[in-house]
Amino acid sequence: MFSLFVIPFCLGVLALLVVSILKYRRWISQFDKLQQMLVRKGLLSWKILGAAWEAFREGLLHWRITKHHFLLGYMHRSLAFGWFLLIVVGAVQASLAYPNGHLPYVAIFFNFFEPRSETIVHFPQAQFYANLMDALLLYVLSGLILAMFKKVWSRPMGMRRTTKHNLTDRVAKAALWCIFPLRLMAEAHTSAIYGGGGFLVNVLGELIASTRLDHPILEYQWWLCYSLALGTFFTLMPFTRYMHIFTEVFLIYFRKLGLRENNVRTGYTKFEMSACSRCGLCIDGCPINDPLGISNTQGVYLMQAVRNKDLFRRAEKMADQCLVCHRCSVDCPVGIDLEAIRRQVRINSRKKTDTASGYDYLKTVRPFHALGRVAYFGGCMSHLTPGITESMERIFQASGTQYWYMDKDKTICCGRPLLQQGFESQARELRRKNTQLIKESGATLLVTSCPICYQSFTKEYNLPIEVMHHTQFIEQLLLSGKLRLQPQNQLRVTYHDPCELGRGSGIYDVPRRVLSHAAQLLPTRHEREQSLCCGFNLGNAVLSSEQQTQVRERARQNLLEPHPDMIATACPMCKKAFTHGTDTPVRDIAEIIADAIMEKPLHTT
Repeated sequence: MFSLFVIPFCLGVLALLVVSILKYRRWISQFDKLQQMLVRKGLLSWKILGAAWEAFREGLLHWRITKHHFLLGYMHRSLAFGWFLLIVVGAVQASLAYPNGHLPYVAIFFNFFEPRSETIVHFPQAQFYANLMDALLLYVLSGLILAMFKKVWSRPMGMRRTTKHNLTDRVAKAALWCIFPLRLMAEAHTSAIYGGGGFLVNVLGELIASTRLDHPILEYQWWLCYSLALGTFFTLMPFTRYMHIFTEVFLIYFRKLGLRENNVRTGYTKFEMSACSRCGLCIDGCPINDPLGISNTQGVYLMQAVRNKDLFRRAEKMADQCLVCHRCSVDCPVGIDLEAIRRQVRINSRKKTDTASGYDYLKTVRPFHALGRVAYFGGCMSHLTPGITESMERIFQASGTQYWYMDKDKTICCGRPLLQQGFESQARELRRKNTQLIKESGATLLVTSCPICYQSFTKEYNLPIEVMHHTQFIEQLLLSGKLRLQPQNQLRVTYHDPCELGRGSGIYDVPRRVLSHAAQLLPTRHEREQSLCCGFNLGNAVLSSEQQTQVRERARQNLLEPHPDMIATACPMCKKAFTHGTDTPVRDIAEIIADAIMEKPLHTT
């Protein structure tokens, strides 16, 4: 069972296998020592079961995309899962028809070889399988029609913008879109000549026969075109966005083993970038796209520039044009750590100026003997909004908490703003000094009011004590009875989820529970994971103040829609941004709680 037209398909599959194996092997060899150790340690662990389920759920069923928009999810699922079922059911069909074995390509071109084969076994379920294959092909074609529709008008599919692809991607997409219509036409021409086929193929075959186009030469040409489309797609696949089909499976597995991005690009980073399907979901929710209309610097384009070797240094400009609000990572259906990849580009572009010199003042900062006490780190931005730190001191005093205000007199930055801008060694020096102070103090708990600092202390430091955001600490005081508040009044507030505390740290419920002790919380349209950035994040040094204000205004309007008495937040940066944009009072949760304390302290601790 052989025909010359199968050669393009076979060559395409061979090229895909060779290039993919070489790429994956090279990327794995570029893992750092920790990543290699995690892979060796967990290679055959039970984690593979969880990875297999997630790969099935996201790689084939596209569950996260479906939650974003049902129709968009259906489109992706019909193309991915439908094609997968075509391959699986086709393999079963061929195995039943040729129980003594067959070459792999026979299952792909089964309807061509079946009427010409002398060794085929006519099993009882043959017609059932033919109809099932036609139903699956129709399922895939429905997704293809939606994909074409989305290209013309994407809004009904839940997307305001679609991504712009390079030439190689466009050629691969054209080949992919041709595969299934060409398969239908090829199978229909065979049915027109020999009869048989499923319900769809048979009807189309009869139509072709009625027009007298049922000629063997035309039939062969259709099968050749089908094989060429498959071969072209598979050959281009390792060099295009469609490599995500296989790479996402590896990424999910490595993630289950505990691999994570760091500040240096490794082979794991290449798996993340290759797992990007360039779906464009990271564009719509980006605050510099809406309302600013800047739609060419998001993660999908940054990774495209990096993958393409960035001959014109566009990646550095794209990396700087970002608020680091984590919205793109939340919207990404693959869960790619887009902020880390952006930070890697920034670090690489700052190498010449990234020195730890100029921090001699750190030598004069001495630790406080705070054995058994709570260490309180207000953070740089909290010092610019002193009402927050003053309220925290009132809370400490009212609850009888012994504390050490470690950055009250000589402020030391946590280092994260520098790291976000790409100054890794300078940030490392600040982390070193802060770690020394905390360890030598003897403090048993670190509380911070700034979500940026909270992320830094929990993700970039390696402290021997627990770290809490002040909302978490206040909730503990309330639950333990150490802090008593006046009976809940009728204060109506809307709560703004800060980017670094919510999407960055996953803390959504604690601030709301704390607020419920002192106010009535009103829901807003954009909250939790979909919260809007205040626009004044320290991660972007490119936007003008006018552009930042535009971003802030969109978030402010969202918070004012329910007509609250007050806007509440849990970030000094957000408080400062919204205070300058509205007449409605803006308070941090610590300030609201401090004002509601039943028993005011009589002296300072």
